[in-house]
Amino acid sequence: MATSLPALPNSRTEPDGSAVVRVLSYNIRSLRDDTDALARVIKACAPDLVLLQEAPRFFRWRKKLARLARAADLVILSGGGTAAGPALLCSLRATVERTADVLLPLTPGQHRRGLATAVVRIGGARLGVLSTHLSLRPEERHEQAGLLLDHLAGLGVTHAVAGGDLNERPGGRTFRRLGDGLRDCWTAAPWGGEYTFPATAPDRRIDAVFVTEGVEVLGCGVPSGLPGVAEDDLRAATDHLPVLTALRVPSTPA
Repeated sequence: MATSLPALPNSRTEPDGSAVVRVLSYNIRSLRDDTDALARVIKACAPDLVLLQEAPRFFRWRKKLARLARAADLVILSGGGTAAGPALLCSLRATVERTADVLLPLTPGQHRRGLATAVVRIGGARLGVLSTHLSLRPEERHEQAGLLLDHLAGLGVTHAVAGGDLNERPGGRTFRRLGDGLRDCWTAAPWGGEYTFPATAPDRRIDAVFVTEGVEVLGCGVPSGLPGVAEDDLRAATDHLPVLTALRVPSTPA
């Protein structure tokens, strides 16, 4: 049984306009598992932003994604079928400036990959957001990481968060490429568990959250042991474990 975790900062807006923001990254395996358990895990993490991978993308995918968002007290921000799987959910704390779904180049015989992106304001902070699920093939994965960095820079914001299922462990070439351009939140402020896959007996970290310089990482890790997050739910919800991150994002002039 997991022990209780130290407190992770709650969402709030500071007097100077900066925002403490909770971000959850989660591969949900196309909602093929226990969706009630999944919704309970997401809701218990109290996120402002949720970066999903393998969201529904075929028959009635919008309805399925909306049902999950509603059960977790969130709304759909972007992505899903139009981004080939990555999706973004948000709380009503976020004011949306714009969204964009991006399809990455398709390698014949491989799954289509994409990016779900948005720019939001929370408190006095302006934040770019990106969710992705990279290829199983090393060369394609490395190229996709470069495109991710390009699209993140193209959002035109000072501060941004990106996360997802990288299909690669720390130390790999793609992981290092992302870490050269961004900060790995787990390395910056480890909190909770490290390993994210497989959910039933995790032994590797292939899911991660990254931020740009200037964003303070207050804690990042698998919320196993977080009050309200049941171990049975974590195992039943999907085949990955989620990554929960608390960030302090500086105020951005309007």
